[in-house]
Amino acid sequence: MPAEYDDQNIFAKILRGELPAHKVFEDAHTFVMMDIMPRGDGHCLVLPKTKARNILDADEATLKAVYQTVQKVSRAVMSGFGADGITIQQFNEPAGGQVVFHLHVHVIPRFEGVKLRPHTGDMADPAELAANAAKIAAIMEDMAG
Repeated sequence: MPAEYDDQNIFAKILRGELPAHKVFEDAHTFVMMDIMPRGDGHCLVLPKTKARNILDADEATLKAVYQTVQKVSRAVMSGFGADGITIQQFNEPAGGQVVFHLHVHVIPRFEGVKLRPHTGDMADPAELAANAAKIAAIMEDMAG
């Protein structure tokens, strides 16, 4: 049985506005932001606004909302970054690689012959993250439009 949801995790704090984030998109059920330690240009995170530790305790409505947003973000980053593909990653529990215990999905634009950068813990340039967030947000707005 998975542990209980901890509302002091970093993503819960971001969702409550207690910590900053480079917001890309938000609707009634999801929040999208730039990963501050991107493994590739345009690397975004899609989070539900509900308290879900991971896929093991999320309800069906939450998963549906998250993956609908994942698809929208994937289309936007493919277009905006001229990507050749998309890598979607979602980790569950420590043995599965999960580090932050709030459900989140990584959306990473991919390019032929370019490997993912290692997850080193080094943060990206905030100006670059802000520019990428604005670029993706504008594309998503146009797609909705």
